Amino acid sequence: MYVAAIIGLSDGSVVEPGQDDGLQRWERKTAAVLTGLAVLFIAVYAVPIVRPDLPRVWLQVCAAAGLIIWALFGVDYLIRLSLSGDRRRFVRTHLFDLIVLVLPVLRPLRMLRLVTAILVLNRRAEAWTRGRLALYVGSTTVLLVVVSALAILDAERGSKDGTITSYSDALWWAVVTITTVGYGDFYPTTLTGRMVAAGLMVGGIGLIGFVTGSLASWIVDRISTTERATEATKADVAAVLQEIGDLRAELAGLRDDRAVAGPGRPACGTCGQSIPD
Repeated sequence: MYVAAIIGLSDGSVVEPGQDDGLQRWERKTAAVLTGLAVLFIAVYAVPIVRPDLPRVWLQVCAAAGLIIWALFGVDYLIRLSLSGDRRRFVRTHLFDLIVLVLPVLRPLRMLRLVTAILVLNRRAEAWTRGRLALYVGSTTVLLVVVSALAILDAERGSKDGTITSYSDALWWAVVTITTVGYGDFYPTTLTGRMVAAGLMVGGIGLIGFVTGSLASWIVDRISTTERATEATKADVAAVLQEIGDLRAELAGLRDDRAVAGPGRPACGTCGQSIPD
């Protein structure tokens, strides 16, 4: 899910019914294609990092494929902008998407193209796993760890003081960082690497807070359900006791009526007089 989409229409703008039907149709039609492109983008980004010893031609193919896919993401943004009923609102609510599309033009920030792929995958994951909290959080965590490991290795491998020189080291660093453990055996030494680390830390804190809040909400719901069930049980017991008391009072009244009527002769339950034979 796009970060800006979380804000929604908080700016107070009003969208007429059916105004963005074209945009919604486009997003539905291109959802599977964009998801496949996002996965392919991560793959062509990862191959030169994990296997830098590949022939130069394959490295160039991966670089060209990454640029083409990134450009297609930009085309998708422009098409969605043109189909939007309120273009100013679209830009405001999708500003983060625009930033991560434009900034990678600068070579030091080229790894921000990964963020574009993550946003596309995360938007589809949110739709596919709606109502499945554990699946959504798990898939998001794995995606964030894998991509952060690639980004940190890309940033740190060329540093003479770098401690992260293999993908296994990068993966271990990403796991201990997102869980806020931070052993300190591996750490970034470049500015770009530290930016990746900061993003992963923020993401890790957000995920932990999300899981903690969801777990607390679940516990509160369970306790509330139990309390409501207990209150209902108490009310039922009180009603049964009341009925038992009424029955006892009625039986006592019948015994008194029989006592007044005398032995062997039934009495009228209404007036208490003996019923003649």
